[in-house]
Amino acid sequence: MRYFSQVRAPMKIVSPFLKRVVYPALSLAGTFHRTSATGLAVVTYHGVLPEGYKSIDGALDGNLITAEMLHRQLRLLKTHYDLISPDDVLAWHQRHCELPPRAVLLTCDDGLLNCLTDMLPVLQAEKVQCLFFVTGASAGEARTMLWYENLFLLFLRAPSGPFEVSAGKFVVRGELRSGDSRRAIWWDSVKRLSQVDEGSRASFIRAARIQFGLEADRDFEPDNAVSCQRFGLLTCVELRELTSAGMTIGAHTLSHPMLSQQSPESAYAEMFESRVRLESALQRRVWAFAYPFGHPQSVTAQVLAMPQKAGYEIAFLNFGGGLGTHLPPFELPRVHVTAEMKLAEFEAQVSGFYMRLHRRAERPAPSVAITQGSASK
Repeated sequence: MRYFSQVRAPMKIVSPFLKRVVYPALSLAGTFHRTSATGLAVVTYHGVLPEGYKSIDGALDGNLITAEMLHRQLRLLKTHYDLISPDDVLAWHQRHCELPPRAVLLTCDDGLLNCLTDMLPVLQAEKVQCLFFVTGASAGEARTMLWYENLFLLFLRAPSGPFEVSAGKFVVRGELRSGDSRRAIWWDSVKRLSQVDEGSRASFIRAARIQFGLEADRDFEPDNAVSCQRFGLLTCVELRELTSAGMTIGAHTLSHPMLSQQSPESAYAEMFESRVRLESALQRRVWAFAYPFGHPQSVTAQVLAMPQKAGYEIAFLNFGGGLGTHLPPFELPRVHVTAEMKLAEFEAQVSGFYMRLHRRAERPAPSVAITQGSASK
């Protein structure tokens, strides 16, 4: 899922030139890996597009990449960098070992079924390991989908014009017009619905479906394999398949709310209870946490202080990553991989070139140094 963020106008002009001209030239010349800093780069995936799936919307499907691109990215990393396992990172964090100079860790958020059906075969073929962050829903046996993707599909399919949807005391009103206006209403609703509990979110989605006259979960059909692979979440049995294949499971909250929008008590419960449920289901320790959404506006200083108390060793954001970046244990930065990211841009991000370029230009990309105060959009 592509998330709304503020972008400085000058970078909108520079970025296409970097992506189309500068990055390919430097990658071809080997500049990225020859001049990369040392340290740890963490890469974030969100899954692999199932074979036969036709993209519904660029914002909805923009975080999933093809199996072919994943192969290419992993081969590049294996050739020029040092791919390490989640256990290596834990041992390094506990000061039991040193990391290789250009260490790269693979992670994948959300726990979609395609992580097992489409991503795992690529990981096995390339003989690499990945840390998968899943929600509390994957500790159960029922197939469900992410509430905010469900909500996105509702707003995308809804008829144009003014609307008002209410569920209990929660009311959303607006006017649905272009795709951009629908995405903006959806994103505002994600932030607002993150303030309430999981049951209230489900009630609102049911009310919206009735209000808009839409069929139940049209895009998520349990009997349709491709639909399930794209939208369905892993179940407990499938998590065990991942661990049996040598993969590691981390926690991603119970229900994937935006934690910055929640009360401190609710945010902490989302972190703590997800670890407890997953550990009970898997009968193994869950030591890593990834903040849902993971961008600067999704966390606060108070939220960043919670994972340690909730029993985690380390926690991951979803921005600011690359070799040479600062590595606070509960604010570990990551490189967010998207469908539109070409191989040269991918290497620019992993090598740390992207972050160094922005620092030198005095136009820094979002920094992980947000512990001095709450992040706000």
